[in-house]
Amino acid sequence: MQDLKLSPTSYIVLGLLDGSPEDEMTPYDIKQRLAVSVDNFWPTPHAQVYREPERLAAGGYVTERREAAGRRRRFYAITDRGRAAVQAWRHEAPDDLPELRDAGVLKLFFDADPGTVADHQLTVHRAKLAEYEALRAEVLALLTPGQLRALDFGIAFERAMVGLWEGLEDRPAPAR
Repeated sequence: MQDLKLSPTSYIVLGLLDGSPEDEMTPYDIKQRLAVSVDNFWPTPHAQVYREPERLAAGGYVTERREAAGRRRRFYAITDRGRAAVQAWRHEAPDDLPELRDAGVLKLFFDADPGTVADHQLTVHRAKLAEYEALRAEVLALLTPGQLRALDFGIAFERAMVGLWEGLEDRPAPAR
């Protein structure tokens, strides 16, 4: 068993395995679950998600079972060590500030036309807000309290972004 430094991707994989109704998941299953959940606020390269379960197995955080015939898919299940690691991580305060990686803000920095950028950003953020609000109405009863909090945070974020981009349209150009 290797001693591993666990990364955000490690905790995402462990958290998805821990919260899964299935006992085992393939890397593809993990990627599918990620795409409709965590990827909405923490995009993770799929190549990392496919590699991480094998790395976690080497550290004893998950078990690996391989099909004997056919596609020989690998199935992963969380171990007690993995559950303990993700549980401890849940209780640690985050020490990193959030990053703002917004192509619209980047374009504004380089003097793009604010109206054009705002129009596009408003379209994108209004669509995402509508998606989140519809999702909340559809799956409310199926969400865990943590999932509901994350979804509500996403709704609040998109509302704030809509407000910021709407405010940009009304603002005169800054004086130099």
